[in-house]
Amino acid sequence: MRSKTVSLKYSGFLLKRALPILVLTGCIGLGVLGLLIWAGQEADRVSYNRQASLAQLVVSQQRSKVAHNQESVTVWDDAVEQVRARDSEWMDNNLGAWMHEYFGLDQAYVLDPSNQAVYAFADGGQRAPDAFSVVEDEALPLVLALRDKLRVGDDSQVSDTVLTPGVSDLAVIQGRPAVVSVKPIVSDTGDIQQTPGEESVHVAVRFLDGSLIEELKTDYLFEDLHFSWSASDAPHYSSLPFYAADGSVLGYMVWHPHHPGETMLSKLIPVLSAFIVLALCAIAFSLFLYHNRSKELQASEEQIRYMALHDPLTELPNRNYFNEYVDVELTKGGASALLFLDLDRFKQVNDTLGHPSGDALIREFGQRLKAIVRQGDVVARVGGDEFTVMLRGKVSVGEVDGICQRIVDSVRRPFVLGGQEVFVGVSVGVALAPRDGNDRVSLLRRADVALYFSKNSGRSRYTFFSENMDQLLSRRQEMEGDMRAALKAGNEFQVHYQPIIDARDHRVKGYEALLRWEHPKFGSISPELFIPVAEETGLIDAVGAFVLREACTAAAEWSGKSVAVNVSGIELRDEGYAAKVKNILLSTGLSPQALELEVTETAATDEASAVVANLDALRAIGVQIAIDDFGTGFSSLGRLRTLNVDRIKIDRSFVRGFGEKAGDEAIIRAIVELAHASGLKTTAEGVETSFQDAGLIRIGCDSLQGFLYSKPVPLRDIELTRFTDSSPG
Repeated sequence: MRSKTVSLKYSGFLLKRALPILVLTGCIGLGVLGLLIWAGQEADRVSYNRQASLAQLVVSQQRSKVAHNQESVTVWDDAVEQVRARDSEWMDNNLGAWMHEYFGLDQAYVLDPSNQAVYAFADGGQRAPDAFSVVEDEALPLVLALRDKLRVGDDSQVSDTVLTPGVSDLAVIQGRPAVVSVKPIVSDTGDIQQTPGEESVHVAVRFLDGSLIEELKTDYLFEDLHFSWSASDAPHYSSLPFYAADGSVLGYMVWHPHHPGETMLSKLIPVLSAFIVLALCAIAFSLFLYHNRSKELQASEEQIRYMALHDPLTELPNRNYFNEYVDVELTKGGASALLFLDLDRFKQVNDTLGHPSGDALIREFGQRLKAIVRQGDVVARVGGDEFTVMLRGKVSVGEVDGICQRIVDSVRRPFVLGGQEVFVGVSVGVALAPRDGNDRVSLLRRADVALYFSKNSGRSRYTFFSENMDQLLSRRQEMEGDMRAALKAGNEFQVHYQPIIDARDHRVKGYEALLRWEHPKFGSISPELFIPVAEETGLIDAVGAFVLREACTAAAEWSGKSVAVNVSGIELRDEGYAAKVKNILLSTGLSPQALELEVTETAATDEASAVVANLDALRAIGVQIAIDDFGTGFSSLGRLRTLNVDRIKIDRSFVRGFGEKAGDEAIIRAIVELAHASGLKTTAEGVETSFQDAGLIRIGCDSLQGFLYSKPVPLRDIELTRFTDSSPG
């Protein structure tokens, strides 16, 4: 009976404990063996891929290296002069033998502007110029391609490290594979006049089956490396094709790749005993599981904490992190600054290009913002397109001013979204501690108030909080009643006129009508303050009609000059707007062709049926449509082709940086060229210096406007401005 009991217990142990362990151990052993074999194969594959990539990289670098080496002697006044003088000794010392000895070139040739060889170096020494015939068939097409580039001024290859355009390719020279590179011989100072496309050229040849093979074998340990015209079918050998520019296979690099995995397996497996390997693997596996579980738990806790304090899209701190950080920093005392930022018209990016593009814009802006602030400052995304910045420690007003200006400037550079260059802006509000408050709530509220003023003062700018801002916000509520009274009184609103100058002859071609409000109590009030109030309260229709009628009445008395009037997007959404314009034109007697309506890009791209119908109806009778302040807010050069308008007005912020910031001049040039290609005219606003005037004319702007010519003046003073029909002086 006892024997039976023992037998049952033993059987139970085998079935419940031993057998599962044995099965598990056997599975682990098989798994480890399979893993070793897979790892060996992967190691062999990685080794081959690494060597193949290395060989491709060396050959690719060889092409750019030869061209780079050529520039050490081809961009040189002496080279231009000595080649023109046909000084063969000088050319041999500098363009042939020296290039061979110092850079390892196998052959070098110099061709004159008629593509005739005037110098040749081959087989280790100077040869007669007709030696060029051995490479002429391969090199001459490259020479002709280079001359075409030079004639059209193609400088797409030129960069900080590449001084001149060049053409190179892989070719078969004298039965050997080679890199052939062609570079122009040009002046390094620019003092020597040369006709583009008619420069002398330098042709360099470096064979791929000579020193390059030895370099790969010696420096990179390629075993039995050699060049072959066909792929090798020998076992344990690999072949890597060389491709010419036309896609044809030039030849093959053949070598015996390393097999570290195979070598490892051959040495490892015989040494290990099955019992020890399986036992150690089981223990290691248990420890590995335990370690991984601990690591996963720790990583999970850290990830949860990180996600609770960071924005998942930009990986910047979120509102919670920012609030905690600011509270701690403010308790330390000292001066600091809080910035509240909001991207201008970000909604148009999402609506027009889609949310993925909007997300990409937010990420890119976050990166630009982090690159601008100082080490230790905190940048946070607190929602949508809103960001906050804490400038930590003692910071002067001048430092804050500089950082804010760099932030605004950084966003004026285009964002590339989905292949399109998109322009947006950023508005910034600033509050300083302890001047504007000692606690986070007060500082954030005042930075938000300052941000409000930035947005309502034209956007794409920054504003420091001041005590009168709270008073101005309160006064806005009173402004609606004052505006209604002003419209009834009829003498507070005045239309001033600023001349628009024809860039070709500097004659006045028309005027822009600009509304001014002279308040009986508060004096002159900026349109940037009262126009938003008019739009919010529904008074914009009456204000717009007043300006349009005044401007059309004045323009009807001018001879051959047009008038430009700003139109709110709210007015355009009125189904009867086009009819109102027609009635005013009829009643004042102004020709529709003499009227230009300026709208924002947002309004011009509004797909609402009323907006589209109004713009189509107005253009049908001859009224011109212009996009005002192009480049601020959400703008895209790629959309210029689709806009149903006649003119683009380039924002003054780009003109202000003209000549000082290369990016602004490049943006203006791009806008003008694309506008002209799309059949649109251009007007540059904010011209204040003769330098800007000359530069904008050179770029090709059609019209100019700014204080250089005249400030906006009342109608009675138009004839007194110094620009009636004359050029600036």
